[in-house]
This record gives sequence, C-alpha cells and structure tokens, in this order.
Amino acid sequence: MIHMEYYLIVSTIMMFVGIYGFFTRRNLLAILISVELILNSVDINFAVFNRFLFPGQLEGFFFTMFAIGISAAETAVAIAIIINIYRNIRNIQVKNMNELKY
Repeated sequence: MIHMEYYLIVSTIMMFVGIYGFFTRRNLLAILISVELILNSVDINFAVFNRFLFPGQLEGFFFTMFAIGISAAETAVAIAIIINIYRNIRNIQVKNMNELKY
C-alpha cells in the first residue's frame, strides 16, 4: 500500500509546477494549463485525505468530481475567450492584451 506522504509529495510538486508556470509563462494557453495543474493537485488532495482519513465515506470523492466538473467548464469558457482574443488581435501573448482595453 502506498503511504499518504507519496501522494502529498506528488500533489505538492504539481502545485508548485503550476504556480511556477502561471507566473513565468507569457502564452494564455500555457497559463491555462498551469491553472489546471493547480486544480488537479487540489483534486488529488481531496481524494487522498478522503481515502486515508475517512475510508468509509465518499465526500472527498464527490468534492473531487465536482471540482473536475467546474474546472472543465472553466476550461471551456477560457478557451472560448482565448479564441475570441486570437480572432481580434491574432496573438495570444499576455503582453498584447493592452490592446483590449480601448
């Protein structure tokens, strides 16, 4: 059986990779992928804490499924926004978003 610490190490690595990618990337799609990494690390934590702390209950798994559904909807809306930005300015770099202000 795999110990809880190993799952938490993987989740922590995913969280910090997502945070690093969010702050260092200039492309909107790369930033979106980084946000998804952060959300997936939270989902891992929900499932792991439910499995090890409350093995007979399913609340953690329901929270995980709800969070996956919300992140899927968020991704669909974000991709639609990115497509509209690309249609308007032909670029999805963050530094070019100043053109959308006016």
